[in-house]
Amino acid sequence: MISRMPKDNLPTFKYHPDPIGTGSVEKSDAECACCGKARGYIYTGPAFGEEDHDGDICPWCIADGSAHEELGIEFHDAAAVPGTSFAEAPEVSEAIIAEVTRRTPGFTGWQQEEWFTCCDDAAAFMGRAGKEELESKYPQAIEALKSSTDLEGEEWDEMFDSLDREGSPTAYVFKCLHCGKYGAYWDCD
Repeated sequence: MISRMPKDNLPTFKYHPDPIGTGSVEKSDAECACCGKARGYIYTGPAFGEEDHDGDICPWCIADGSAHEELGIEFHDAAAVPGTSFAEAPEVSEAIIAEVTRRTPGFTGWQQEEWFTCCDDAAAFMGRAGKEELESKYPQAIEALKSSTDLEGEEWDEMFDSLDREGSPTAYVFKCLHCGKYGAYWDCD
């Protein structure tokens, strides 16, 4: 177990407020491939670029954009902001897409990760959820999830009952930074 803490507090990510809680950032002694420092935490989510950078980028190099600028890494697919699961999600500016893809920790999904948008902005990624988490932590997201599925009756009940935070299928939950509306979609292996 790593006992030392980094000198600096973890950076704040507008669109991913709890990357440790979501599992996208973990404690680690690994050195960052960008800054060369072992700062006590490392990014564990998807990293898209010419070279493989799984588990070797620190959150600070994501936050300040240096991982993107120096290593050519993106952390989310720009074409999935907003994702296709969100029928009424507005398109957002290139600056917001750049913030999500280049300076925000991504998250790992089963297939293609998507990002919810609302109020002309990207929403905050709250985390993966199963039925238990939706009912206890995100009950407001259940209707948003249902509307993204086009499932009704027994089909909806069966899918909802099978949702598992650590398994498949999984729900992905977002919350608008402006109006508080929840967005959610599900995915499976």
